[in-house]
Amino acid sequence: MSDPAAEFDGPWKEALEQYFQPFAELLFPEVAREIDWARPVEFLDKELQQLAPNAATGRGTVDKLARVFTAQGREEWVLVHVEVQSQQDADLSQRMYRYNHRLEDKYGKMPVSVAVLGDASRSWCPMEFTAGR
Repeated sequence: MSDPAAEFDGPWKEALEQYFQPFAELLFPEVAREIDWARPVEFLDKELQQLAPNAATGRGTVDKLARVFTAQGREEWVLVHVEVQSQQDADLSQRMYRYNHRLEDKYGKMPVSVAVLGDASRSWCPMEFTAGR
């Protein structure tokens, strides 16, 4: 029997790698404007999987970690963490918070995180995680 999460993950991962610039420009234009698209995007999925082993196998989620350079011409780089969520998940904000801090610990920089919510609800839109809630 095939794994529905695996069937979902593969096409998204491939599409994000092939069309990362148009994806960012369409869905996150304010983030896309900060990227120097003349420089190559480097995908760091293996690093993300080491930090969060369940990221590659979570049901209905795709995590991509891309290293991009800023449009200001500095050698500084920005990690862009993309989470694609196809159903409501009460743990999404906490999971993204955890990924961000693990990435900050490893790279010394807080990544830019964006989430694509693909569920049917127009009202579910987690915006932040607050510890203790």
